[in-house]
Amino acid sequence: MKKTTLYCVLFALVCLNVSFGQNNRYATHNTIGWYNYFGTFQLSDKVSLHTEYQWRRTNLVTSWQQSLLRVGINYQLRPTVLARLGYAWIETYNYGEFPLNSLGRDFTEHRIYEMLQLSHKEGKADLSHRFMLEQRFLGRYSSASVQKEDEFPLLNRMRYMFRVKYQPGGWFPDKLYGVLYDEIFIGFGKNVNVNVFDQNRIGALIGFQAGKNLKLEGGIINQILQYGRLIEGKNVFQYNTGLIVNTIYQFDLR
Repeated sequence: MKKTTLYCVLFALVCLNVSFGQNNRYATHNTIGWYNYFGTFQLSDKVSLHTEYQWRRTNLVTSWQQSLLRVGINYQLRPTVLARLGYAWIETYNYGEFPLNSLGRDFTEHRIYEMLQLSHKEGKADLSHRFMLEQRFLGRYSSASVQKEDEFPLLNRMRYMFRVKYQPGGWFPDKLYGVLYDEIFIGFGKNVNVNVFDQNRIGALIGFQAGKNLKLEGGIINQILQYGRLIEGKNVFQYNTGLIVNTIYQFDLR
């Protein structure tokens, strides 16, 4: 029953992804490349430091999409329950047919976040559920005459990601594994704009255990992002598809 419920959740998120893509709204498309570093530094049996940098590009690699730096403190509540409190600094650049910022400018975001991750094993599959709350201080320009963001209103967002890691075994090389995930983002609070549905991401990757403390993953990602503003009275959806590469380190400093 537990496995059936989890697969139903994943199927529902995929259907939501497809349904948004079929609406008659403005749509824009980009080819993206996300190149990511994730590092965990184990400080004690229960406490670790999370570090992360994501180099997000358009046209696969030639132009900026975003720069994202994220850090956090992990606390292992139970073997299957991980909590994290952290901070992120994001730079979003002017890219694509319709700029995210109405003035067509780059903008900065400072973010505080809280995360809870539940994990368990079903046969050869490692399943995880990640719940995240974000308090986003999003840079805005009060007018076209100002040169730097002078307003940072608070936007709230919740996220849920379901992830499956599968290592077949048998004839399949021991160091290789597959990953599927889907993550949905929902905005809420008094400052939310037209994008209560903020975005959805689906990824499929092949992973390689390169060493005791190192994993490499690569695959494809599909991102659907709804703009927080209307253009000519219509919602705008951005459809981004491309390459994702993860480098994952784990260091034990105990």
